[in-house]
Amino acid sequence: MQENIIIADKRPSTQIYASWQRQLSQAIRDPATLCKRLNLDDSWLPGAATGHQLFEICVPDAYLTRIAPNDPNDPLLRQVLPVSDEASTPQGYVTDPLEEAEHQPVKGLIHKYAGRVLLIASPACAINCRYCFRRHFPYSDNSPSRAQWQEALDYLRADTTLHEAILSGGDPLAANDRQLAWLVEQLENIPHLKRLRIHTRLPVVIPDRVDDALLGWLAATRLQKVMVLHINHANEIDQAVIDACTRLKQAGVTLLNQSVLLRGINDSVSTLATLSERLFEAGVLPYYLHVVDPVQGAAHFDVPDEEAKTLVKQLLEHLPGFLMPRLVREVPGKTSKTPL
Repeated sequence: MQENIIIADKRPSTQIYASWQRQLSQAIRDPATLCKRLNLDDSWLPGAATGHQLFEICVPDAYLTRIAPNDPNDPLLRQVLPVSDEASTPQGYVTDPLEEAEHQPVKGLIHKYAGRVLLIASPACAINCRYCFRRHFPYSDNSPSRAQWQEALDYLRADTTLHEAILSGGDPLAANDRQLAWLVEQLENIPHLKRLRIHTRLPVVIPDRVDDALLGWLAATRLQKVMVLHINHANEIDQAVIDACTRLKQAGVTLLNQSVLLRGINDSVSTLATLSERLFEAGVLPYYLHVVDPVQGAAHFDVPDEEAKTLVKQLLEHLPGFLMPRLVREVPGKTSKTPL
């Protein structure tokens, strides 16, 4: 996990941590505690322990409070509770479903599409989503220090066709603001870069992450700012999330959302329609609706393409066009997302 230094106390040997960092450090990291906090029956523990061994659990309190207790089918719980199905290894489900290892010219950088590159700005996440396509990603090999970032920055400087830098991870906002401000400053000094895009779940999982330090460097950069949030269900959007989105928009950030279509969580027309409406109330536009990437451990979330296309066709009858997310799949080797 990235260092958690934000503000130094006047006493030289003491450090004060930002609220979001304290919350992250205190996140639930074992399935027994999660089950106990939500009053789940002990019958869930063996499966949760199995899944946890494959991909460790992480659930902060700010997210936990939105999960209904005594309900193993709660749509937020199902995104974070490990289950025994994660040990299944059906054909076609692999550890690198998007073949990102084939598109890493330098450490910490992925270049798949024309005009933009993705930077692994942090290996940490505020929450471990069970369907994560990077649950097996070799973060230890892709977490550059400032000195090592120079190779990636040189790569961006040398390619004048690049206009957009995407901060990803892990979750880029799990890095401290001092590190992020430095990285963004380096990026904005590259003349041909126009946009900064940040893919993050942190303003949703821990809304307090949208603090003055974050807003300061976001507001200051010359780059156009786009933040792509990751919200799969309307229940994830409480007043604290709406307030965080408002602060981001006031700092000049364009807010988009991408969701993953997940079996038993949001695979119904009514759920998807409610999500789009709730997103717009929060000042966020729906962007993509991804089918599940075939990552090992996530097959039980899959919704077949034909069923997904039927859902979206029916969704068109309930929403205006500007609230319709685009149904897509990411296919290795393609030059863009593939619409379905």
